[in-house]
Amino acid sequence: MTRRPYENVFLQWIVEGGLGTAAAYESVVVWRSYNRLVAGAAFFGPQIVLAAEDVAAIDAFAIEARERATARMIVGPRHITNHFWARVKSWYRAPSLVRSSQPLYALDHMPAGGDEIAVRQGRSSDLETIAANSAEMMVGELGYDPRLHRANFLQGISRLIERGWWWVWIEDGELRFQCNIGSRTARTAQIQGVWTPPALRGRGYATRAMRAICRRLLNDVPSLSLYVNDFNTSAIELYERVGFYRVGEFATYLFND
Repeated sequence: MTRRPYENVFLQWIVEGGLGTAAAYESVVVWRSYNRLVAGAAFFGPQIVLAAEDVAAIDAFAIEARERATARMIVGPRHITNHFWARVKSWYRAPSLVRSSQPLYALDHMPAGGDEIAVRQGRSSDLETIAANSAEMMVGELGYDPRLHRANFLQGISRLIERGWWWVWIEDGELRFQCNIGSRTARTAQIQGVWTPPALRGRGYATRAMRAICRRLLNDVPSLSLYVNDFNTSAIELYERVGFYRVGEFATYLFND
């Protein structure tokens, strides 16, 4: 997994104890090749996350999935995820959404200069504002309203705030931008939840905030990464303006039933 730090950041984070529970670690299934070297890993939890070096590993994970068919998402490098889906689709429930191409980006340095704006880590007092905006984003992008399970939703956001993994730009009580770190290893931190409220778009807030937040984060980690839907051209333009460069491609199958 360490050979592909951007593709496998979530799995590497889990293996390193990122969720802090034995149950999470036990949800990781490893495939070893004929020479006993690890050739694949998969996380079977609320989502199925895949990494594999050969077809045999993907096929083995497809068999394992028969006992773990309750995930809301299947995600991983595009060729791996699509091969996995081809093996399970005859018996797995149908996806509600398929994101067939999600470019994967990385950033390992920032040019000097840029605006000094008041981005900061989220606080517990920001919880309701962050949650409301996160829910709006998820409804639009995933077709799923997390407020249906409000307690768990708020608990997940609170955990990220406590870790210092949620970032916001709030001026005069108005949220202009937010994002968070979803997983982090010694090699990279993966950014997700990038959001500017629709009424405030087109004013350059996202570019300024992303630059400022990435500059702060790169003081603590060697690189940053993220992935984005291929049809979200405005987001892609944003990331490339900031300096992100393409390093791979993901695919995601979503299940909202």
